[in-house]
Amino acid sequence: MTNAASADQYIGRRAIDPHGSKIGSVGQVYLDDETGQPDWVTVNTGLFGTQENFVPLRGSHIDGEDLVLPFNKDVVKDSPQITDSSHLDPDEEQSLYAYYERYLGAEDGRDSGNETASTLDIGGRHTKRGEGFDTSRANTDSEMTRSEEHLRVDTQNVEAGRARLRKYVVTEQQSVQVPVSREEVRVEREPITDANRGDALAGAEITEEEHEVVLHEERPVVTTEAVPVERVRLGTENVTDQQTISSDVRKERVNIDDDSVPRGGRSANKKR
Repeated sequence: MTNAASADQYIGRRAIDPHGSKIGSVGQVYLDDETGQPDWVTVNTGLFGTQENFVPLRGSHIDGEDLVLPFNKDVVKDSPQITDSSHLDPDEEQSLYAYYERYLGAEDGRDSGNETASTLDIGGRHTKRGEGFDTSRANTDSEMTRSEEHLRVDTQNVEAGRARLRKYVVTEQQSVQVPVSREEVRVEREPITDANRGDALAGAEITEEEHEVVLHEERPVVTTEAVPVERVRLGTENVTDQQTISSDVRKERVNIDDDSVPRGGRSANKKR
């Protein structure tokens, strides 16, 4: 049997109970904040290892490729569930301590009547059953820090949509007034004078004749030409809107349980 000194020596090992029954496999290892030594492990249990249970390393040992835990298989599987397995906050840790302390003496066969069995030693905390126990870390003073969460909202530039500039061709009717000219026939008559008498008597006296005149007119000829009229482009501008962001925040409250009031008086239960 050997004791592992680093977190890497625990990860992936098969976790078994004192009777050799397999509980699961070790997933994550948590270090003690003060000592930096492995303090807790998570064991993947359930069907296909989908459930993750926290187990204290106190009282465990490595036997070959197995990590032997001082708790029965059912005890580990029934331990309190932690929602976020990536972090173990003080309240969750204390809940786990309170759970496992009930089984520590029974699992290793110690008699709860002797002094050894009445002293609980988990994760470096020494408490006596029936006398209560300190819920704070080691080396704490007589004060505690009350914390609360505040909303901190940042902005992120994300794509909200796209605008496209597209041109297309439409046909519309356009009317233009165009002056056109044409030739019309007109009969011109002039009297016989000395000036034209020779021309008038040049032909036969009585004859039939035909004269033809070609008439002309203007007709519109329509053509088109492309003429640039303007330049068009897309631009952007920043517009600031006000949005209301709501979220749940947690606050720590402090209760004062004062049992020093004389018998018959009222106990004070103050909150801050």
